[in-house]
Amino acid sequence: MRIFILSLFLINFLACSTSYPKPSTEKEMTFEENEEGEYDIIVFDSQYDTFLVTRAFPKEYYSENYYKNRNTFLVTEWNMRHNQPMRYDPNLYEVSIDYNPQINYGLDFEYKLYNFFMFVEWKYGVDLDGRVNRYR
Repeated sequence: MRIFILSLFLINFLACSTSYPKPSTEKEMTFEENEEGEYDIIVFDSQYDTFLVTRAFPKEYYSENYYKNRNTFLVTEWNMRHNQPMRYDPNLYEVSIDYNPQINYGLDFEYKLYNFFMFVEWKYGVDLDGRVNRYR
């Protein structure tokens, strides 16, 4: 099994924010295959796993193509917000996401990435896609 660990530190989200961007180096989240050729996401927030079990639809509810299309849009929106720290909270959009829709990441990865965005919408009350959020 090929597993890539995607580290998303959500601890900083609770920190006080300032209207000035952080003077730090550019952070980017990339996805790579492990030895078995599979991708996976691990979110370091205990509420994420609870969210997947209690609020998220089952993995088979949508197709892999649906997840891929939504993730393409959501990653674009996330990166746009990451690049505008004066307008959007730089503590929330701390890293840019290097997601390539041409790569076959697999259903599990697409499902978890999509639900990461739904988790952020639910937990922090942001609207990433302009749709009615079913989790609020």
